[in-house]
Amino acid sequence: MLPELKVVALVSIGQHIKSGRFQRADQDARAVELGLKLRGVDLTVLHAGSADEPVLRRYLGAGLKAITVLEQPAKADIVGPMCEYLNEQGAQIILAGTKAECGEASGMIPYLVGERLGWPVVSRVADILSVANGEAEILQALPRGQRRLLKVRLPFVASVDNAADAPRQSAFGPGQRGHIHRVQAAVVADELSASWTQVPAKKRPKRLAVVKAKSAADRFKAATAKSQGAGGVVLQAEAPREQAQAIVDLLLEEGLIQ
Repeated sequence: MLPELKVVALVSIGQHIKSGRFQRADQDARAVELGLKLRGVDLTVLHAGSADEPVLRRYLGAGLKAITVLEQPAKADIVGPMCEYLNEQGAQIILAGTKAECGEASGMIPYLVGERLGWPVVSRVADILSVANGEAEILQALPRGQRRLLKVRLPFVASVDNAADAPRQSAFGPGQRGHIHRVQAAVVADELSASWTQVPAKKRPKRLAVVKAKSAADRFKAATAKSQGAGGVVLQAEAPREQAQAIVDLLLEEGLIQ
């Protein structure tokens, strides 16, 4: 633990991929866990949005003393006000998730913050092993479970990967006792996203199973039969017209034709 180090973790509101319920964003929670390793409960956690969002209490439930919230409306450009606050606080390491779980979820926040501050950005960080003499030793996650050891001069921005340590469980009591500090910040309209419209995603047609058939008879059998798990039937003695109709019905059911 490095008490003299100024570490700030950026957090957002997450959303469960199945139920749609709001929750801690997994990668942001991993960034908080990494920050707790470096700074303990004195870690500075920053959120740009509404301070009334109940999910923020779940971040506090990790044992944090407080969360700072820059009051921002839903469609605002948060990069400018956030960077201004980070400069005022003298941040040395900024931790964030690789991307958000709802909203634009573009994964651009770490890069935009780094560009605005003029700091290097280290992507997909699995761990920060040590910080000494103004230099950090970082373990970066690579594809297929590989790791790469990097040395980066302070200050820098790090996007935390899923390979980082899982966040600790959020406790209800500490989450209610923690403080949420509201900070009024200038509002900059995001002209690009203001013109966007959101619509429900369309259900994609299901792909048929790939069958490695050696003959035309095998291919026809695979096309006219459903998998056993789906309760399909194999058509063998039926007339060709009935078999053809079964194929059409299957294609309609799978959404491949209309």
